[in-house]
Amino acid sequence: MDTAELDAYLRRLGAEHPAWPTLDVLRELHLRHLRAVPFENLSIHLGEEIVLEEKQLLDKVVGERRGGFCFELNGLFGALLAALGYDVTLLAARVYGEEGRLGIPYDHLALRVRTVDGGDWLADVGFGANSHYPLEFEERGEQEDPGGTFRVVEADRESGGREFGDLDVLRDGKPQYRLELRPRALGDFVAGAWWHSTSPASHFTQSLVCSRVAEGGGRITLSGRTLTVTSAAGDREVTELATDGEVLAAYREQFGMELGRVPEVGEGRRVR
Repeated sequence: MDTAELDAYLRRLGAEHPAWPTLDVLRELHLRHLRAVPFENLSIHLGEEIVLEEKQLLDKVVGERRGGFCFELNGLFGALLAALGYDVTLLAARVYGEEGRLGIPYDHLALRVRTVDGGDWLADVGFGANSHYPLEFEERGEQEDPGGTFRVVEADRESGGREFGDLDVLRDGKPQYRLELRPRALGDFVAGAWWHSTSPASHFTQSLVCSRVAEGGGRITLSGRTLTVTSAAGDREVTELATDGEVLAAYREQFGMELGRVPEVGEGRRVR
């Protein structure tokens, strides 16, 4: 990431160039990213190829002011942090699904980030509803966050996690995903991204989602033609959008995204 690309990315987040890679800066960038860059799977339903390479991700997230899902968002955020002087390690994870079942290998990408003043932190701007701030990596007790109460704990031995040093990330007592501690490269996640964008078993191919953290701490989500605005207190306002014009206006006004057409579930496979 060259200087011009770095500056453009920071402008996308509304952030200044920091002097040092500190914990306070990491916390600020993490929250700004969640507010500015939506978690979305629209490429799957627009027939757009998902390429896990830095230049293509910069073009999409910064140039086109789009979002993405975990591999794209955390992959690019990790590159930004590394360019700012942070020690960043990409980690693979498997997401807990129904009945506590773990998903495929390389199901999710998260970041282990070392700051100059605050130890190691778990950063994740690509998991939808998650912590607003990085979690302390070595802390095993409860960590309070605007997004809930989180814990990072050793994985259960009976399920084969502890012997490998795996960690489970819990939100409000419910397991979210299991982290492997072995360092990975962005290219390692290509198969996971392909599966999630093509498999009928992936929830990403079955539904549309575009979501971000709101300025007041709540969440704004557009799922298909349903716009849901949730306050920090949990109050929800749901609006059904009747026309394509209303849907495109919601993408523009709520997420800053200019789309040429309304994405529809399954349409992407026909476009390809």
